Amino acid sequence: MTTSEQANEQHRVDDVVQQIGTRIDRTTSEYNDAHKELRNVLKNYTENTSVNWFEVDDRIETSAELQQQRALVSRLTENQNIIQDQLTTFQELKKSPYFGRIDIQDPDEPTPESLYIGTASFVDDDENFLVYDWRAPISSIYYNGVLGQVAYDTPAGQQQTDLLKKRQFLIQDSQIQSMFDTNETVGDEMLQHVLGEQNDATMQNIVATIQREQNDIIRDVHSDLLVVQGVAGSGKTSAILQRIAFLLYHSRRDLEADQIVLFSPNRLFSHYISDVLPSLGERNMRQVTLAEFLTQRFQGLKVQTQFERYESDQQHPVHLALRNFQESAAMMSAVADYCKKCPANDLQFTDIRFNGRVFFDHQEIRDIYRQFPVGLPAAERFLKTKNVLEKRLRKQIAEEAKADWVRDTIDQLSDEDYHNLLGAKHLGQFEQLDDEIDFIARQIVRRRLRQVDDAIYNGYFLDVYSQYTAFLKQCPLPADVTADQWQAVIDRYQHDIEFHRLALTDAAPLLYLRDLLIGGGMNHQMQHLFVDEMQDYSIAQLIYLQHAFPRAKLTLLGDSEQALFKAVESPESILKKLGAALHAKRSRLITLRRSYRSTLPITTFAKALLPDGDQIEAFNRPGDLPKVVIRYDDASAFKALTHEVQTELATSGTVAILTKNTAEAKYVYQELHATVDLTRLTDTDRSLPKGVVVLPIYLAKGLEFDSVIAYNVSAENYPDQQLTGTLYTIASRAMHHLTLLSIGPVSPLIASENIPQSDLQIEHELLN
Repeated sequence: MTTSEQANEQHRVDDVVQQIGTRIDRTTSEYNDAHKELRNVLKNYTENTSVNWFEVDDRIETSAELQQQRALVSRLTENQNIIQDQLTTFQELKKSPYFGRIDIQDPDEPTPESLYIGTASFVDDDENFLVYDWRAPISSIYYNGVLGQVAYDTPAGQQQTDLLKKRQFLIQDSQIQSMFDTNETVGDEMLQHVLGEQNDATMQNIVATIQREQNDIIRDVHSDLLVVQGVAGSGKTSAILQRIAFLLYHSRRDLEADQIVLFSPNRLFSHYISDVLPSLGERNMRQVTLAEFLTQRFQGLKVQTQFERYESDQQHPVHLALRNFQESAAMMSAVADYCKKCPANDLQFTDIRFNGRVFFDHQEIRDIYRQFPVGLPAAERFLKTKNVLEKRLRKQIAEEAKADWVRDTIDQLSDEDYHNLLGAKHLGQFEQLDDEIDFIARQIVRRRLRQVDDAIYNGYFLDVYSQYTAFLKQCPLPADVTADQWQAVIDRYQHDIEFHRLALTDAAPLLYLRDLLIGGGMNHQMQHLFVDEMQDYSIAQLIYLQHAFPRAKLTLLGDSEQALFKAVESPESILKKLGAALHAKRSRLITLRRSYRSTLPITTFAKALLPDGDQIEAFNRPGDLPKVVIRYDDASAFKALTHEVQTELATSGTVAILTKNTAEAKYVYQELHATVDLTRLTDTDRSLPKGVVVLPIYLAKGLEFDSVIAYNVSAENYPDQQLTGTLYTIASRAMHHLTLLSIGPVSPLIASENIPQSDLQIEHELLN
C-alpha cells in the first residue's frame, strides 16, 4: 500500500468525519428542541388538566382531554427517542466511519464504483451514500465475494457485478491505523489485531471481522430451523447477535426487537452480550435463561436448575436410559397422546371453594366438561367449561348485587372509592343513576368473589400435578426401562411436589400436559427464538419451547463437544433428531470448525483433548504454551495458585479460576480471599467484574477470559473420558494464557499420548 493511497484514504475519512460532525451538531439541536417541546407539554399536562368527576358532561370532556394529552406526550417521547438513537449512531460513526471498501463494476455502468462499508449507513445532504450499512444487500459482497464475478441478493432479485477490489481499514478516533487489500473476507492482519486485544467486560460487535461462514448464518432468512454447531471460540454467539441485528434491519417493517427471544445459558452471559446490539443501533431482544422461564411458568414451585442437576449428578449415579426417555421426543408424544384421549372421568377436577365452602362442585364442573363433543381438543373443551362457569358466576354476582349488604356498602363509599370502582372507562356511560349504582354493586360483589373468578380464569379447578401422576402411571415404557425404575420416578415426583419442588426432567412434559389440557402457555407474538448452548437442552425441552412459541423460527446454536450435562453427539445426528422432533419444513445445519478465541498453542492443546479434535482448525495467533503446575498437597498447591494469579494479573485484565463445581469454587475462594483480591461468581450474579474471578465451569459457558487457571486437573478429579467435555470447555475459555493446576498426578486426559509434552510447559514435575 503506497503512502499516497493511504493519504487519499485518510483525506476521505477526514471529509466524511467532518460531514458527520456537521450532522451531529444539527441533530443535537433537533434533540434539544424535541426535549424542550416534550418538557413544555408535560408541564402543561400536569398544571392545566383539571379533573371534574361530578357532572356527566364534564367527565366525558375531561376523559377526552386526558386521552389527547397522553397521545401527544407519547408521540413527542417517541420522536425524542428516535432523534437520540440517530445522535448515538452518528457519534459512533465519527470515531470509526467504516471498516471496508469494495470497488465494483456493474455490467451496464461505464465506470467502477467504490462503496464503503460501516456499522450504519450515512448519506450526505444530497442523498449520496458515503457509508453503506453492513447489512445492506450489496454489502454481502464484502463478506462473501472474492475478486471477479460475484452475485448478491436484492429485493428485486439476484444481481451480478464484477468485484475489482476489497480493502480493509482499521480506523480509531477518525485516524486510519492500518489498511490493506485482500481477496479474503477479512485478512489475518485485521484478525490478529482484534483477537490480540484484551477481553472487555462485555462482548464487542464483530461486523468488521465477519467470516464467510458466519455471514451465511447472519443472512439466512429462509430456514425454519437453523442449527449452528460451532467449536469453542468460532464466533457463533457473535454471529448470532449480528444475525438478530440483520433480521431487524431486513424485516424492519414487520419485526420488532420485542418479537425476538434469546435463551441464554446464564445471567452472566446475558450481561456479557448486552452491549452488542445497542452498538449496532438496535434495541436488545428479550433475554431469559431456562431457569427464569421455568420459574415464571411454575409460580410457587422450586424448579431444579441445570446447574443444580449437574451438581447432583456428580454426587449420585444417573440412570441414563431412564433420563434419556424422560427427556425424549417419545415422552412428549406420549403426553400428547394421553391428553388427546383422556376421558372426562379421568380428569382430576377439584372443587372451587370460597370462604371455606364449595362454590362450584368438582362433579358439576365435570358434568359441564362432558357436555362438549369428545372430538374437540381437550384445551377447547376446557375453555368452553371456563366460559360456562364464568356465566354462572356472573349470574350469581347479579343476584348477590341486590343484597342489602351491598347497598349498605355503597352508601359508605367515599367519593374516591366510588370513582375507582366506576373506573375511567365507564365515565359518562350511564344515562340513569340507577344503572350506575347497579354497575357499582356488581363491581363490589365481583371484587369480593375475585378468588372464585381467579380460580376459573387460571383453570385452578383441574389439579394438573395429580393429572401428571395419572399420566406417569399409564405411560408406555421403552424396553430398557423397568416398571420398578419407573415407579421410583413416580414416587420421587410425588415426594417433590409435596414439598413444592420439581425435578428438571419433569418440567417440560408437565408443562406440555398442562397446556394441552387447559390451554394457554403459547406466545404467538414471537417471530424468532434463539437458543444458545443448545447441547445443554433436552429434545423434550426444545419441543416444549417450540410449542410455547408456535410462530417463531428457531435458531439453535451450540457445541456438542462442550456438553456438560449429557453425552456428546455429532452435529449431523443432532440436526436429524431435531428436524424429526420439531417437524421443520426447512432445516439447515451450519458447522463452524475454525477457532479464533485462543492462541494457537491453547487451541492445539484443547483440540487434542477431544477424540475428533483434528476437525478443529486453529487460527494462527502465537502465544505461550499452556502451563501445567503439579503439586502434591493443598498447602503447596494454593501457594502455587497464588503465585500464578499474581503473575497473570500483571499482563491480564481478567483472570478466571475455573473449577469443576460449586463446592470447589467455594473452597478456592475461602483459601485465597485473604491474600488475593478475587470475586466468587454464582448463578445469581449479573455482571462480570475485572480482575480475578472464581466460578464453576458451567457459569463460564459462552464467556472468555484473558487468562484461565484450571483448578485441580488431577487424575482423581478428572479420572476418565466422561469429563472430557468439562476439561475442554475450561481450556477453551482462555484467550491468551492457560494454566492447569493439578494436586497429585495429572488427569489421564492430559497425560495422554495425544498431547505431546513439547506442547506444554511443565513446572517441576514430569507427566506420568
